[in-house]
Amino acid sequence: MEVKNCSIVTEFILLGIPHTEGLEMVLFVLFLPFYACTLLGNVSILVAVMFSARLHTPMYFFLGNLSVFDMGFSSVTCPKMLLYLMGLSRLISYKDCVCQLFFFHFLGSIECFLYTVMAYDRFTAICYPLRYTVIMNPRICVVLAVGTWLLGCIHSSILTSLTFALPYCGSNEVDHFFCDIPALLPLACADTSFAQRVSFTNVGLISLVCFLLILLSYTRITISILSIRTTEGRRRAFSTCSAHLIAILCAYGPIITVYLQPTPNPMLGTMVQILMNLVGPMLNPLIYTLRNEEVKTALKTVLHKTGHVPES
Repeated sequence: MEVKNCSIVTEFILLGIPHTEGLEMVLFVLFLPFYACTLLGNVSILVAVMFSARLHTPMYFFLGNLSVFDMGFSSVTCPKMLLYLMGLSRLISYKDCVCQLFFFHFLGSIECFLYTVMAYDRFTAICYPLRYTVIMNPRICVVLAVGTWLLGCIHSSILTSLTFALPYCGSNEVDHFFCDIPALLPLACADTSFAQRVSFTNVGLISLVCFLLILLSYTRITISILSIRTTEGRRRAFSTCSAHLIAILCAYGPIITVYLQPTPNPMLGTMVQILMNLVGPMLNPLIYTLRNEEVKTALKTVLHKTGHVPES
């Protein structure tokens, strides 16, 4: 690979959201409540799961993990974006750019793996109810949770290594609101075709495998639900899965739009990633609490005990 004779890039400039010049304060006022609601909603779920004995089950253990990852995922990109929307510096150091890309894909891939584990949990609960507590025992739950961390670390390490193994010695202006692969590779002063192919294959393969496993689980779940004789039984079984299915659709839609297009549209990609970073993590608490009486009851109990809500 022939490298241009230019100075090595030590920092990048985040150009932000395309075609929004002059609207920075409007966007700040719009985006800040989304980020605040993301943190508040996910902390609420985490507190409910931790302090309510009724929620010490595999399903809520994984839901608590999802809340942690949602807060982390949104916090990788949103604080920096909010700061430069306030008029502060758009500069990001090379090291911080590496960290941002790594944790974005680390936490994002963990969510994909975790959705797959949650689908397996629902499959076990509905298809093998009598053996559920044996199959999904605490040790297995911890192993599955740790496994998502390890797989996410491996996945993100590959993408980050490929991206930053390339020399960056020309322009340092990132045409995006955070450091991500599609925005960084055009700035490299070397051949990026191998990194592009591997990144496309890596993200695509993980998304496809996880989606197929989820599809397989829910096919079996649907067959089991339809075999339940009572209408009330079918309704309860479906209600435990519907929130998860909605969350999956919200997660996989942006991944397909941004990373699995042969010729991605930069503006479309930016808009979708704003939804993925701001709206998705905020929606998960709403999806899981508004349709779940157990979580709502647990939250009310915790708030009663702490004195934040009076007894009704």
